[in-house]
Amino acid sequence: MNLTIKALKKAYLKKELTPEKLAEYLIEKAGKTENNVWIRLLSMEEIKKYTCELENKDPNLFPLYGIPFAVKDNIDLKGIPTTAGCKAFSYIPEESAFAVEKLIKAGAFPVGKTNMDQFATGLVGTRSPYGECLNSFNKEYISGGSSSGSAVAVATGLSAFSLGTDTAGSGRVPAGFNNIVGIKPTKGLISTSGVVPACRSLDCVSIFALNCEDGEEILKTIKGFDVKDPYSLKKIEKFKTQSENQFVFGIPGKDQLEFFGDAYYEKEFEKAVSMIEKCGGKAKEINFSPFLDAAKLLYEGPWVAERYSALGGFIESSDKKDLLEVTEKIINGKKEMTAPEVFSSMHRLMELKREADIIMETIDFLATPTAGTCYRVKEVNENPVTLNSNLGYYTNFMNLFDYCALAIPVSISGKLPFGITISTKRFKDKQLLNFGAVIHEAANIPMGKTGNYPEKISIKNKKTESQKVEVAVCGAHLKGLELHHQLVELGAVFLKKTYTSKNYRMFTIENSLPKKPGLVRDEEKGKSIEVEIYELSMESFGKFTASIPRPLAIGKLELENGKWVCGFIAEAVVMKNCVEIKGCRSWREFINGL
Repeated sequence: MNLTIKALKKAYLKKELTPEKLAEYLIEKAGKTENNVWIRLLSMEEIKKYTCELENKDPNLFPLYGIPFAVKDNIDLKGIPTTAGCKAFSYIPEESAFAVEKLIKAGAFPVGKTNMDQFATGLVGTRSPYGECLNSFNKEYISGGSSSGSAVAVATGLSAFSLGTDTAGSGRVPAGFNNIVGIKPTKGLISTSGVVPACRSLDCVSIFALNCEDGEEILKTIKGFDVKDPYSLKKIEKFKTQSENQFVFGIPGKDQLEFFGDAYYEKEFEKAVSMIEKCGGKAKEINFSPFLDAAKLLYEGPWVAERYSALGGFIESSDKKDLLEVTEKIINGKKEMTAPEVFSSMHRLMELKREADIIMETIDFLATPTAGTCYRVKEVNENPVTLNSNLGYYTNFMNLFDYCALAIPVSISGKLPFGITISTKRFKDKQLLNFGAVIHEAANIPMGKTGNYPEKISIKNKKTESQKVEVAVCGAHLKGLELHHQLVELGAVFLKKTYTSKNYRMFTIENSLPKKPGLVRDEEKGKSIEVEIYELSMESFGKFTASIPRPLAIGKLELENGKWVCGFIAEAVVMKNCVEIKGCRSWREFINGL
């Protein structure tokens, strides 16, 4: 069964499927899966509490109608125990995590709580009393962690998408090892309310999906300000997205790449770089040193002590029989750090971040292997600390720098998949997803282990989709007025309030509801008119333009600084048939005076 959001929506609209039937299918399939995916698979009766809410409802009214998802077991689901991979720690939450609640309101339903490295301490997927979570493609190999079960659930078709967490790579390494997409968002974009903390100042809720399109839809659904989370972002900074056919991506210098003796992964990364170049990219070697030095700080600095601050009470308690020795050793590792050592590490981090930020300004994104190699379960059990550390070579710096990242599958050959991670500065999550969709399509491989391929999209169209258009509005589309909602629904971003050049006259358009103005260019009798500037995607701009009634149109409008942007203009006929607004420089001023 194709579990992409688009495929499921199509099946629901054609009445070929119901959420309840899908849930029954998934529970039956989960019972035949032997990868140790679940800590708690929900029963059909428990799932019905959610699917019943969708009965007789229009699928078009819910962006995620009937879409099944899995939840890492350090994220709360109301009424279901949260263990964080340790039964002795278990509690039953009275409400779901902020992100989970938003998904349910959007029409999605949970399937179960997934296995994980205990207390999200590990990148391997083997550190769990609930069993080692095994790779989707080869059970001799690790699944990656700590969000192991969440990744395997998506890869093996047990859920359409899943939530994980990411502090040091836990939302990316399992994606790379299981041939799916993993989104590590800008820190604070998704609330961590209802999440058992690892390093609270670094923790992010991550998303696993079959493709970038689904990942983008899920991110759009669950991001947002949460007053209960002190790290939640209230105001999101806006960045212009990539608009050129050509782009520059950074790669580490050859002497800074590390594959730990894995010739297969080394060869696949070389192929991935060539593939991105064929998509229109230009590779640029960068100095990877500040990224590597920051990665070392994660486990050599005070951030391990932050884990102790979150879990020390339980670690020191007498009731810790399910606590793994390796977990306890790691969390206790830095609890004796002194305050001067903490501040010294923080200062060093900011120095390294400044160096990395300067490098990032010269490229559109950084591309690295998601991990340098993948180990067998037996190898990790024999050498758990060193091999786990190796897996963080390309991931540990990301949350310290507060960059956003996207793990993308790019090849499957031999026994295992190989994936890359692209990353850039905070708030460019949407831009990364645009690039990721292009790269994923070019890879031309199935999604996860499902056998289904991503729906083909035109690379050219995807690049066009990332372009932005600035539009000036002067009337009913201004903030707070009758038609402003049209801009909001199209995802418009407010940029600024300004004025046109001194070359425009403003007229009221007769017999229009709501009442609207029209601007006519007149270099002799004109004046400056107040406008608001918004940014729209090319697709949304097309929809917006198509809705404009005559005698209005969208043309080029000159601003007071000499820049020309798209904006509302009127046909010359309004000068004969409509009343000119002479005493006001803005439509808002005019209607307030009526």
